[in-house]
Amino acid sequence: MRNKHFAGVGLGLRREMISELIDDIPSAVDFWEVAPENWIPLGGSYQKQLSRFTDTRQFVTHGLSLSIGGPDPLDINFVKDVKAFLDTHQIEHYSEHLSYCSGKGHLYDLMPIPFDEEAVKYVVERVKMVQDIIERPLILENVSYYAAPNAKMSERDFTLAVLEESNCKMLLDVNNIYVNSINHGYDAEDFLASMPTSRIQYGHIAGHFDEADDLKVDTHGADIIQPVWDLLEKAYEIHGVFPTLLERDFNIPPIKELLLEVDKIRQLQKKHSVSVNIKDHA
Repeated sequence: MRNKHFAGVGLGLRREMISELIDDIPSAVDFWEVAPENWIPLGGSYQKQLSRFTDTRQFVTHGLSLSIGGPDPLDINFVKDVKAFLDTHQIEHYSEHLSYCSGKGHLYDLMPIPFDEEAVKYVVERVKMVQDIIERPLILENVSYYAAPNAKMSERDFTLAVLEESNCKMLLDVNNIYVNSINHGYDAEDFLASMPTSRIQYGHIAGHFDEADDLKVDTHGADIIQPVWDLLEKAYEIHGVFPTLLERDFNIPPIKELLLEVDKIRQLQKKHSVSVNIKDHA
């Protein structure tokens, strides 16, 4: 696989960005991320354009509709389609959300899985099924959520149990930790420090919407605020520098503006890479 090992700073590729980028793919971006669902049904010019990117650049995928914790049976045909997409474009990494988005139909939102032991076992079984089909580790993202129905475990303990028992990898979303820490009243740095360093494959950082002082909504539609930048820096201090991708799903500014945030991630990575090297040689 072309991108079994990747590093640096990434950016989410949206179809509306293609025309601006296709003839001048920014070298400042080390890797790109796409949602397989946005490309699997497409052929023709769209598929050719995507291939121009994947033939020359590192790519990861971030799915939208696997519904790993959903009540409906796992969509095996869909998972096989994802496997074919990954193989066609020589993409090693497939990430998804530790949540669900279906139940007798698509819910068009990410719903919280009940935090309990039964749900852990249920999700772990489904993760193993997916990994057997795609022949890769599944990478699960800690998600933002706004209610925790019938919770018998903390978000932290639930997340750790799923990661450990399924032997999958983690997509560490720094903004989601910040959002959840405000909405549910826990310490973001404590949660961050409790995540397993060895399972972190890469990270996400994004902007959100301030509904109120005690209610933040994960939107990926705004610039990143300073407390989230600070939390990313803390993540590098705790876990070392890991590949980190900027998410922007709407209110997408020109690429030059996005690259300013890409560069800010890179500067933090350089700062903490230098710090590690100094400690190693001290």
